[in-house]
Amino acid sequence: MKKNFYITTTLPYVNAKPHIGFALEIVQADVIARQKKLQGYEVFFNTGTDEHGQKIYEAAKKEKMETQSYCDKYAAKFDGLKKALNLSYTDFIRTTDQHHVKATQEFWQLCHKKGDIYKRSYRIKYCVGCELEKTDSELEGGLCPLHPNLELEDREEENYFFRFSNYQKKLLDFYKKNPDFVVPEKRFNEIKNFVESGLNDFSISRLKEKMPWGVAVPGDPDQVMYVWFDALVNYISTLGWPENKKKFESFWPGLQIAGKDNLRQQSAMWQAMLMSAGLPCSRQILIHGFMTNEGQKMSKSLGNVVDPLALAEEFGTDAVRYYLLKYVHPFEDSDFSMESFKEVYNADLANGLGNLVSRTANMIEKDLGGKVKIGGQREADLGEVDKSIENYEFNLALQIVNQAVSAADAFIDSEKPWELVKKNKDKAGRVLSRLADQILIMADKLKPLLPETSEKIAKIFTAKKIVKPKKSLFPRI
Repeated sequence: MKKNFYITTTLPYVNAKPHIGFALEIVQADVIARQKKLQGYEVFFNTGTDEHGQKIYEAAKKEKMETQSYCDKYAAKFDGLKKALNLSYTDFIRTTDQHHVKATQEFWQLCHKKGDIYKRSYRIKYCVGCELEKTDSELEGGLCPLHPNLELEDREEENYFFRFSNYQKKLLDFYKKNPDFVVPEKRFNEIKNFVESGLNDFSISRLKEKMPWGVAVPGDPDQVMYVWFDALVNYISTLGWPENKKKFESFWPGLQIAGKDNLRQQSAMWQAMLMSAGLPCSRQILIHGFMTNEGQKMSKSLGNVVDPLALAEEFGTDAVRYYLLKYVHPFEDSDFSMESFKEVYNADLANGLGNLVSRTANMIEKDLGGKVKIGGQREADLGEVDKSIENYEFNLALQIVNQAVSAADAFIDSEKPWELVKKNKDKAGRVLSRLADQILIMADKLKPLLPETSEKIAKIFTAKKIVKPKKSLFPRI
C-alpha cells in the first residue's frame, strides 16, 4: 500500500498577475512533490488562488469588472503557471469555489461552538496590502514596511474576533513537541518569540456594507469573513473536508510552504484555528525568503515584479526553474536581475550541462556510429542530491550536479576520446560509455529539479542510436 504525502503552497491573491516570488514558492513545492512521488508516495499537491478581501474587491472596481469575472480572469493566469513552469500539482483550489465556502462556514461554526469567536467594537490601523491590522511597533515611519506606498487606514467598527489569546500555551507546547515544525530554525525562533510575547485576539470579519466581497458569516447577514480566516481553510477544504473524512484523514496533516511575510498567519494563527476546530495541526511549515529585484523588494503594489510566464516563454521552463532553485537561497532573501539570470544561464546551462550532453552525444555518434554500451560503468555517486532535497537545500542539490558536470568535462579533457578512437577504439568506447552512464545518472537526479531536461537527456542516451541533438538543450543567449 502506498504512503500518502500532502504538500501545499499558500494561495496568492488574484489582485495582479503572477510574479517571480510565487514562482519560487511553487517550484520549490513541485520539487518536493516530484521527489516524494519518485519515492513511491501517493502525492496530493495543492495550490490555487485567494479570491476574497478588499484588495481584490478594489482591484476589480479599478478594472471596471464584476468581481467574480475579475477573479476568473486572474485565476486562469495563475493556473497557467502549471504549463509554463512544468508543475505537477494535482489540485487547484479557488476560495470562491462553493465547496470551499461551505467548508469555511462549517469551520467557523466549530470555532464558535468552542467559544473562540465573539463580537466587539474596535479601532485599528489597517494595511490593505497585507490585509492585516498593524501595531505601532510594526510600522516604519508610520507606514507598513511591506507596502510603504499605501497609506494605512484607520478603522472603527464592530466585528467578530477569534480568541487567539487562548492558545499561547497550547502553541508553545506544540512547538516544543515538534522541534522541526518550522524550517528554517531562525524562522521557528521568530514565531516562538512572537507567541511567547503574548497573543492578542484578532478580527475575523468585516462589515458587509463596507466590504461585500467575502464569505458570509453564518447567522449574521451583516458580516463577511476576514480574508485570512477564509483563505487558510483551503488547506483542508481542498482535501474534501468536512464531507470526505476518509480522504482528509489519509492526507492531513501536511507540509505547507510559505514566504516569511506569512510566518505569523501560517505557523501560529492557522494552527490555533485548527486547535479550536478540534483538528490536527499542520505537519511542517517551510518558510522561504523574499525575492528582490536588483536590490529592491519586489511588490505587486510597487509594480516592480518579474513575470515568470514571460521569462519561461523567452528562455525555457527549466532555465527559470534552475535559477530559482540554484541561485535563490531556499530560506534567505535573494536578489534577481536579468543580467544575473543570463550569466547563470550561459555559464551553468549552455556552457555546462548543455555543452556536456551535446559534445558527448556528438562523439558517440561520430566515432562509434551512435552505439555505446549503457549501464556498465555507473561510477558517479550523486546520492547526496536526494539528501539535499530532503533537507530542502535545492541549491546544494544542483551544486552537486554541477560538480558532476565539471568532473565529466575534466574526464573528457584528460582522456581525449576524439584522439583515443584513432588508436584504441575499444578503450574510446569504454570512455564514452562511462560518460554516457554518468550523464544518465545526472538525468535521473534531475527528475524532480529539471524534469523537462531530465527527460530530454534520458531520451538521447537510451535511444538505440545516440545522435547529437539538432538543437542544444540550452542555446547560448
